[in-house]
Amino acid sequence: MIMKGQKINDRYQIIKSIGEGGMANVYLAYDTILDRNVAVKVLRGDLATDEKFVRRFQREALSASSLSHPNIVEVYDVGEDNGQYYIVMEYIEGCQLKQLLKKRGRLTLSEVIDIMLQITDGLSVAHDAYIIHRDIKPQNIMILDSGLVKITDFGIAMAMNSTQLTQTNSVMGSVHYLPPEQANGKGSTLQSDIYSMGILMYELLTGELPYKGDNAVEIALKHLKEKIPSVREKLPEIPQSVENIIIKATAKNPKNRYADARSMNEDLRTCLDDSRANEPKIVLPYPEFDEDRKPKSSTKSQSKNDAIVKEIKTEEVENTKRDNKVLITLFAVFTGIVIVITSIIVLLPIITNQKEIKVPDVSGLDISDAINTLQNEGFKIADQQKEQASDEVPEGKVVKTNPVAGVKKTKGSEITLYISTGNEGFTMEDFTGKNYYTVYGTLTAYGILVIPEKRDVSDAKVDASTILDQSVKAGEKVSKGDTVILYIPNVTTKYPNFTSGDYTKEQIEQFCTQYSINCKFKEVSEASGNYKSGDIIAQSRPSGTQVTSGASLTITIYVKEDVAECNPNEEVCE
Repeated sequence: MIMKGQKINDRYQIIKSIGEGGMANVYLAYDTILDRNVAVKVLRGDLATDEKFVRRFQREALSASSLSHPNIVEVYDVGEDNGQYYIVMEYIEGCQLKQLLKKRGRLTLSEVIDIMLQITDGLSVAHDAYIIHRDIKPQNIMILDSGLVKITDFGIAMAMNSTQLTQTNSVMGSVHYLPPEQANGKGSTLQSDIYSMGILMYELLTGELPYKGDNAVEIALKHLKEKIPSVREKLPEIPQSVENIIIKATAKNPKNRYADARSMNEDLRTCLDDSRANEPKIVLPYPEFDEDRKPKSSTKSQSKNDAIVKEIKTEEVENTKRDNKVLITLFAVFTGIVIVITSIIVLLPIITNQKEIKVPDVSGLDISDAINTLQNEGFKIADQQKEQASDEVPEGKVVKTNPVAGVKKTKGSEITLYISTGNEGFTMEDFTGKNYYTVYGTLTAYGILVIPEKRDVSDAKVDASTILDQSVKAGEKVSKGDTVILYIPNVTTKYPNFTSGDYTKEQIEQFCTQYSINCKFKEVSEASGNYKSGDIIAQSRPSGTQVTSGASLTITIYVKEDVAECNPNEEVCE
């Protein structure tokens, strides 16, 4: 048990607990060496005694620490102290995307695209390094008040993959986003993250999960067998181009999905363009796998599914005991389930009897030499090549392939070539009107230094994160280490001169309501000057000073006293 004030590794002083999960407990701590607050995740005791898991955890966490991107929570340190294994990460003051969903129900289309752009931007860096998250879900996405999105739990999510079936809470939390290949007991690929992002995008738009069930196995079977529901049937106003992204991302067959997060990010960037307004709906073959199209004994399949449901229901009752014996039993049951599901959907390579071979490394070769090498191995070359800047590979030569070198693929698989455009750089786009944080993530991923500079604007309704202008114009190329200034609004509405005679009491009230100002009106009957009744003679906030939301403003109005007429024949006037 970690206590307040305790020091981990004689460096990280615990301030308070900020969360508990199925894999680790999270604490806010103070880094006494670097003088900053950090988040420390400490592995649960039962996992800390699993040597195999600990080794995997440390290896994957160290791998995650190599990732540096504005949309990824940075991992600072990985270590062990008196048998307690921990990860030290960037401390984020924000909320989980899941919490935002619970509060809002569903998000607007523009919000969803912005969030998905940031998530895919961050994951692109991971996928470029062939690092797979394996547990993309709204609980692992943080969102700051500024709108900046951060992906969390890279180290734990990657290590968790081999043990999550023994963790009931982890399964029920993650199974809603579980790719079919993982539900089927196969390994994860880059496309596994793509599938989870497609499910997440569906949930953000509709406020609902596409697959629901009473238990983990029932939901997993739906991921394996059922088409994803149509977003446009629920929300007809959603463009077909947006639904197409979800359809492609959530394809049952990984080969029908985006190759990686960068490919999905590229599609997201243009999905709201007018040129894609009449885009036809993507129609995938159903079922997507050849073996699923062959006749099967429905009775045999049904009896197996019935047995699965019966076993998991029995297990759910036993889970209430929560002791070590039950955990062992639970592991055995889920292992059996994976075997049963695997037997239902026969592995594609076995059916087709195609031998898998490694994709050769053709980086640094001329395009023609790379094509010859790949074709000699039996691979097909994609019609369209892609470009990628590189500091190491000369312009015009091959940087990498997709799938990457070393990955096993069947003969006849399609390979996409990435051609070097020269030293690391980026051709500037017109970012005017776009979200600062999204553009910041894009540019910094290329090693470009981004500096925000505020410009005063009078329109208080302008979003503070909207880009007004940029120092480097669209079409110009910037390289790693270059500086780009992005100009964002500094909304400065100033108090007008209410005493000028141009404002009525009603207009002042409207002004105060618009800018959330606490307005008071004070009437006086004595004033130096030639005023008529109803004139505004003073304001507590001088004209020309900046308006601040929540401030107080007092308006002084001259009200002339009524003077009774006197009868000269009477001694007293009333």
